[in-house]
Amino acid sequence: MERTIRLRSSATFSVVLWYGLLILVTVVMHLTRETQESQAHVVLTYLLVVLGGSLSGGRPLGFTLAAAATILISYYFQYPFDTFSLSKPIDAIVLTAFFAVAGTTTYLLVRAQEEAAEARRRAEEIERLSVEASRTAALHEAARLKDILLASVSHDLRTPLTSIKALAQESSDAGDPNSTIIVAQAERLSKMVAHLLDMSRLNAGELPVLVELNTVEDLVGAAVLELTGTNGADRIQVHIDYTAPVLIGMFDFVESLRILTNLLDNALLYSPTGTPVILAATRIDDWLELSVSDCGPGVPMADAERIFEPFYRHLSTSSTVHGTGLGLAIARSLAEAQGGQLTYAQRQGGGSVFSLRLRAAVDVSDVEFEE
Repeated sequence: MERTIRLRSSATFSVVLWYGLLILVTVVMHLTRETQESQAHVVLTYLLVVLGGSLSGGRPLGFTLAAAATILISYYFQYPFDTFSLSKPIDAIVLTAFFAVAGTTTYLLVRAQEEAAEARRRAEEIERLSVEASRTAALHEAARLKDILLASVSHDLRTPLTSIKALAQESSDAGDPNSTIIVAQAERLSKMVAHLLDMSRLNAGELPVLVELNTVEDLVGAAVLELTGTNGADRIQVHIDYTAPVLIGMFDFVESLRILTNLLDNALLYSPTGTPVILAATRIDDWLELSVSDCGPGVPMADAERIFEPFYRHLSTSSTVHGTGLGLAIARSLAEAQGGQLTYAQRQGGGSVFSLRLRAAVDVSDVEFEE
């Protein structure tokens, strides 16, 4: 609003200024009219006013000034003076030529002014894009170096951690009570190092996936079997309609198993003891959806995407639950690497629902299984 008012005020000022100047030069030249043998200076003077007005107010002001100057020349400076009568045909040609020259010059001048402004705008845009490109390139290079550093550190830590675990295990077998703690902490560090290495490989696109025909029933069975014996594993309840057609999809079995066990492990960690963790599987259009639901504290929807960012842990996360904040980031990357999806939603009644979507087989009837 304020900018519009300023533009209108500037346009009004230009009109008043240049029409005032047109009147002023007319008065001055009229006072000296009788002493001049030639009126050529009149045409040049008016032309300068028209061009100045064009630069200041654009084509509308330039064309109206040209028209006004043509009328003034005809009335005051062509014989017979102070009348619109023309004594010679050449006078009409002179007036027409003046208006044509003034109008053409105005058009070309304003066009050149607009092209110069456009050139400046493009130059500024190119400079801005160049700065952004340089910044983006610097960020990409920093990310690449970070991934290289993570991979290098992860590799270097693996050997000493393996040695520490082996020595601690020997001490544990010999009856040292502290060695059990050392083994547990070394195992935790090993898991952290593995996550760092996986993240660096995923970012570099160096973690291959093998997408092939698999059944969801086998995937669910393997996930439950892998967690058997862990604390709270008996709380996992599997909901699959075994009377429906077999759920067959195109996915990487090993990496999908990693995703599913990670989701189940998190659900067991964050949900209260005694509450169930539901693992359900179904087909929705072209997708096979595996959902893991729990009765834990859940995550605010404002953080529904941030929980998939590397190293992010919500403030409400219990300090007794250890982790690096890499599990969900790796899980989503693994899902997307095989053309799938991993999303979060709040569970009705409280808790969380993590949904893993994998590509379903195009036509189940065409799939043959070996007996």
